[in-house]
Amino acid sequence: MFTSNPFAELSATIPSEVIQIYVGVMIALVVGGTLFDVWHKGSATYFFDSWRKARGKGTQNVGSGRVASLAVQTAMVEVATSAEFGNGRRRVAHLLTMYGFLLYVVTTVVMVFCYSSPDSATPAVLPKLWVAGSLLVLVGGCWFWFFIRVDVSAEGHTPFRIMRADLFILSLLASVTLGLIWAGLQSMESAGTNAILGLYLIATTVLFGSVPWSKFSHMFFKPAAAFEKRVSEAAGTRSNLPAPADKPETFGSARERPSHY
Repeated sequence: MFTSNPFAELSATIPSEVIQIYVGVMIALVVGGTLFDVWHKGSATYFFDSWRKARGKGTQNVGSGRVASLAVQTAMVEVATSAEFGNGRRRVAHLLTMYGFLLYVVTTVVMVFCYSSPDSATPAVLPKLWVAGSLLVLVGGCWFWFFIRVDVSAEGHTPFRIMRADLFILSLLASVTLGLIWAGLQSMESAGTNAILGLYLIATTVLFGSVPWSKFSHMFFKPAAAFEKRVSEAAGTRSNLPAPADKPETFGSARERPSHY
């Protein structure tokens, strides 16, 4: 499990081309779902309108060099360190899940497209990184889900109440959990491996195919909003984009239905 590429072993029964097509479809679903979400909610139009208004009202000229510098600052602070969440446990849980998810996705893509054929030798570090990414997601995601999200019982609801906003974190946890179980059973040649594989594929398809209805696309919107805020402040104006909510909604677990639903 920690030293073998589970996708290379899978190619003994399913052609590696089929596995690659599936991963390619998942990538296309994320791109298409994000674009649909942008069009459906009018996010891009609102963002650029706010950008133009802020720069038009600005008292200072922000040159291209300054804009580039602000973009780097946004990438290093809001994106890389999730500074918007402060220094509490929300930030730690978010960073664990974010970097774990990136590691999980990148190593999956590399192992599938570069080393999934039966005759290819997978570098020993890749399966280890894949497992490490999955475990980081489980630690950060479970920490958020069980200990940080909004206390629904205080709102008069059962703790088992699940809304559409919870789709991303739940499908993510299901995907990595089932992936680890499948890889472990496969390495031991245990019965039930194919059944767990089927569940793993279902959970992964829900994760990447539900972008327009989950909070998945917010990982692209938040950096854009943070960048617009920095540019507006540099121009001497105030951003019209909403500030991040100061409550435990790190992974889209708001208990109120979004207005666009």
